[in-house]
Amino acid sequence: MVEAIRKRLNERYPIDVTTVEAVTNAMYRCVAVEGTYYARITNYKTFDEQVEEVRYTEFLRHEGIGTSAAIASLNGNVVEKMSLPDKDVRTVLYEAAPGGHLPRSEWNADVLKEVGREIGRLHRTSKKFEETHPPQHINDWHDSGEYDFLTYIPEEERAIRTIAEEVHSTIRSIPKTDENYGLLHGDLWLENIVVDDDRNLTLIDFQDCEKHYYIFDLAVPIYSAIEYSFPGGGNIVDYGRKVTKAIIEGYEEENNLSPEMLEKLPLFIKLKELFEYSLMHRYWNKEKLTEEQMRIMNHFRMRLERNQSVLEEKWLTRT
Repeated sequence: MVEAIRKRLNERYPIDVTTVEAVTNAMYRCVAVEGTYYARITNYKTFDEQVEEVRYTEFLRHEGIGTSAAIASLNGNVVEKMSLPDKDVRTVLYEAAPGGHLPRSEWNADVLKEVGREIGRLHRTSKKFEETHPPQHINDWHDSGEYDFLTYIPEEERAIRTIAEEVHSTIRSIPKTDENYGLLHGDLWLENIVVDDDRNLTLIDFQDCEKHYYIFDLAVPIYSAIEYSFPGGGNIVDYGRKVTKAIIEGYEEENNLSPEMLEKLPLFIKLKELFEYSLMHRYWNKEKLTEEQMRIMNHFRMRLERNQSVLEEKWLTRT
């Protein structure tokens, strides 16, 4: 498969790819004579959705937001249709972002504050994009099947289904305004943030960009840091407090965050937890769970059933 991908890329793009390596089932690292690139090869979104996504990220990049440049094909297309031996796919080729992923020990308050600043700049620029390029194909969050929790969470898990339904309906009832709702990244795990030697950030993988409440783009990296990036060697409660404080303070240096929406941050973190738990049921083979998958699923199940939060509300107090 990787050899077929290499040949198709060389036929379609103005680069000479020498090696292709799978990073995920949809992303491939491509080493070429001209440098390193990443090819996203997937049918996860429609052709029109992907074209609009690239138009959005290119707008962000030209406005100074750290995003990877998309490479047009020899046909002048930023989204290229290709045929592989077992399927037809849609491809977007990106320049590699400068830098790399930080080790857990380096996600300190200074870097996380810059993450908050970059998200604030992202949202300000997203509003500008929507004014001039009203999205036609990028949907609202609640129209995505991945938020249809009750389809995937088993019926016997009544307590979690009740919580999922309450969280979903409560968030949908929040009044949308130009200040609290719009186009955003949608999946800002710390793994989707690349950092160079000068601590400049590049936001990658906009495949899940959607129209959502802006606070969700803060909930995801806070949740990601607390749940997956604590390096140890200290108190995780202190770490969670510092993470939350740094990201929010950075964001508020670049964009407004109303007290009403800040108070709802735990609700959106709960939405992210339910999202992840629902995906486990959707994509994992429950008849063949590994020990690690079983541990993770039980960890989520116990916390959700007890309606516990990874975020303490007192961390949201402005000082």
